[in-house]
Amino acid sequence: MLFKPELNDTGTAAGGSVGRSLRRRSISLLITLLSIGGLAYVGWLAWQQKGGNRNTNARPDLPVPILAATPRPQDMPVYLEGVGAVRALNTVTVRAQVDGKLIAVNFIEGQDVRKGEVLAEIDPAIYQAQYDQAVAKKAQDEALLVNQKLDLARYQQLAASNAGSKQQADTQKALVAQQEALIKADQAAIDNAAATLGYTRIVAPISGRAGLRQVDQGNIIRASDATGLVILTQLQPVAVWFSLPQQQIMRVNNAAAKGALTVDVFGNDGVTVVDTGTLKGMDNQVDQTTGTLKLKAEFPNPNFQLWPGQFVNVRLKVETIPKAIVIPTSAVQRGPAGTFSYVVGSDNIATAKPIVVTQQNENDA
Repeated sequence: MLFKPELNDTGTAAGGSVGRSLRRRSISLLITLLSIGGLAYVGWLAWQQKGGNRNTNARPDLPVPILAATPRPQDMPVYLEGVGAVRALNTVTVRAQVDGKLIAVNFIEGQDVRKGEVLAEIDPAIYQAQYDQAVAKKAQDEALLVNQKLDLARYQQLAASNAGSKQQADTQKALVAQQEALIKADQAAIDNAAATLGYTRIVAPISGRAGLRQVDQGNIIRASDATGLVILTQLQPVAVWFSLPQQQIMRVNNAAAKGALTVDVFGNDGVTVVDTGTLKGMDNQVDQTTGTLKLKAEFPNPNFQLWPGQFVNVRLKVETIPKAIVIPTSAVQRGPAGTFSYVVGSDNIATAKPIVVTQQNENDA
């Protein structure tokens, strides 16, 4: 059966108009897709070229060089570390024991002095006169005693022959005893005057270093002066007071029961040991505000590297682990699972292995 297509006003079939419209839409969509695909291809090429340039110098097939060390058995010391302050073993404020004019100062500020050295002198004129007076008084009483003893001998002879009174002889004997006691008092006065005269020479009570002078020559110095003449500080040996957590008390006590404990003090760099001493004592109470215990160590301080008032880092040796497995501290790594180290196997490939570190310092673990 045949159908005749309907014609429009221009004489064109209606179905041909619809087909042309569809073809134009298809061509436009194809051009759009081709444009998008071309841009994507260009971008992919650019990315590939960039990635290729970045990986040009990469050599993933080559092994990574490392520094290897062999674990070794070694006696490993165990230290407890703390922070302390240097203190002088002895500090003395040198004061005058008598009043007077300061006529001489025989030390230089900052000078090391020895025990017994004369640091200063006070005008001794008044005290010398008092001493001479006491000596003269004793000589006078001794002369009087000689005469009284002669009289006593005469009275005793007269009393023995009934030519004199026994009472008079006994009275003279009492006078002699009284005079002898007076001479002893004179000697005590002489000793007191001699000691007072000696106080005019101010001597160093300890060996140490002199501080800044508090009184200048020519001034009147008094025994009641609070500042004194100078402060002497003993620097050799010197003490260090430091603190450790209260959890370490038993550990320190057990170690101290076995013998003297060694203490090291570090310099300003925190690495160099500037002096080594011994633990001398522990406080008998824990500081409740900080939960720490104070300890005292003594150091010879031969080079005066420790100065009173200086803050220092301290480590106390409490024990030694015999034949411990020791590796360099730099080989110890830390991760989410704890400490580990890379171990080189027989195939020369390093793999991570967990380890347990019980003690380490700046060099060894």
